[in-house]
Amino acid sequence: MTPHHFIDVNRLPDKFPTHKHDPAFWESLGRAVATFGFLEEVMSKAIFAFTATRPYKETEIQRAYAEWLPKLERALTDPLWNLIDAFGKAVRDNSMATVDDLDSLLADLRKASETRNILCHGSWGVPDPSGASLPLFVNRQKVVVTSPMDAQYINLVQKAAADLACAVMNTVTQLGWQFPGSNGPGTAIW
Repeated sequence: MTPHHFIDVNRLPDKFPTHKHDPAFWESLGRAVATFGFLEEVMSKAIFAFTATRPYKETEIQRAYAEWLPKLERALTDPLWNLIDAFGKAVRDNSMATVDDLDSLLADLRKASETRNILCHGSWGVPDPSGASLPLFVNRQKVVVTSPMDAQYINLVQKAAADLACAVMNTVTQLGWQFPGSNGPGTAIW
């Protein structure tokens, strides 16, 4: 009979399995992931803003109102990729929206969403001598990540995600509306 073996968890290094990376790497990764969470919140609020301010014909109001709560619930629970689609539709369906180059913004959001998935769901391998780590991640199209990432790269991703969040907020505020949940300038939506 083959003997059974068990991991002696009491002998594992502190912070296992993340102990081989520099703390700055994990701080950068954590801040990037948190920024993507913020971006998702901003997307949800923007969907609310565009759907709440959309003009409706008198004959459309009852149906639109019945569909609104499920739409807002999805905005709170959907992953980033679906939020991007819902945001694009909400902007396009609002005749008052004047978002310059919406297609470009949506493309940038989709590209960021792909990177977000790597950062959030990758299993980070042992870093190389320069501190870069190759995340084990395969997307639904079976594309494998082949480029190691370091804290400097992840910091750039975090900054880009923050910039995208601001761009989404600007789509609302440029119309003179106060961004939902803020105390910024503009007319309150609700």
